[in-house]
Amino acid sequence: MASRPTITVEGLGKTFPGARGGSATTVFSDIYFGVEEGEFVCLIGHSGCGKTTLLNILAGLDKPTAGGVIVEGAEVIGPSLDRAVIFQGHALMPWLTVMGNIAFAARSRYPGKTKAEIAAHCQKYIDLVHLTGSEQKKPSELSGGMKQRVGIARAFAVEPRILLMDEPFSALDALTRGSLQDELTTICRETHQTSFMITHDIDEAILLADKIILMTNGPEAKVCEIVINTLPSDRTRADLHHHANYYPIRNHLLEFLVNRSKHFKDEISAATYDPRRPPMTRPAAVPVPPPRVAATP
Repeated sequence: MASRPTITVEGLGKTFPGARGGSATTVFSDIYFGVEEGEFVCLIGHSGCGKTTLLNILAGLDKPTAGGVIVEGAEVIGPSLDRAVIFQGHALMPWLTVMGNIAFAARSRYPGKTKAEIAAHCQKYIDLVHLTGSEQKKPSELSGGMKQRVGIARAFAVEPRILLMDEPFSALDALTRGSLQDELTTICRETHQTSFMITHDIDEAILLADKIILMTNGPEAKVCEIVINTLPSDRTRADLHHHANYYPIRNHLLEFLVNRSKHFKDEISAATYDPRRPPMTRPAAVPVPPPRVAATP
């Protein structure tokens, strides 16, 4: 018998009441997908399809209107230290140092540890995100990339079963974003961290994800399909574009964002679509014909 996924999303829907007695808006409905243990899943979709709302429901920070989320056999009814969140903004406490911000989270997970044990525990994650030497700096003394490193270290310091990320690198410059992507890739692979991330960046999704969930435009957003990443697991940012399946996957995702995300509702109106079993796609490289060899005279 197959094991149950670490995260199971079943029939999830979210409706917001209309302002001043106006019509209610259903942002998304009938959302089904699973995240296996140790898997890295990205979700892609245009603004307005409810990506952040969905992540907040996974985190227990918001409640669904329909359906539910099951994490390791238990329904999500509120926040938990087993689910850590990295937000778009760093969300650091400005009066605390780097060590203080991370220790604040670590103490909530390990209240029985001594001050020295907490410091040693936090130092491990400070070193992991390459902030060694900045332990006593406050957020005002850090760059944007360094603040996000603190956020990443803080999330890992509570040693969560699930890491949830809401476009954590979107506000950073390209070089800093690339550096943090590399670090996150390394950390998640080494720790086999179960991860779920929202992103607008196609290449970020291809680099990080084992599978990519495609959400149609809202309102009434749906899961269009789930794309299996067929690139080698040891891929890096530097060699990403050298893999044969890179461009087929990238083109497939781009086509979705440009066209299918808008017109998928028309597609399913004339076809059988079961939201409980979204289509699984494995984009494959198109075989390149061998070069023609001129005949010798």
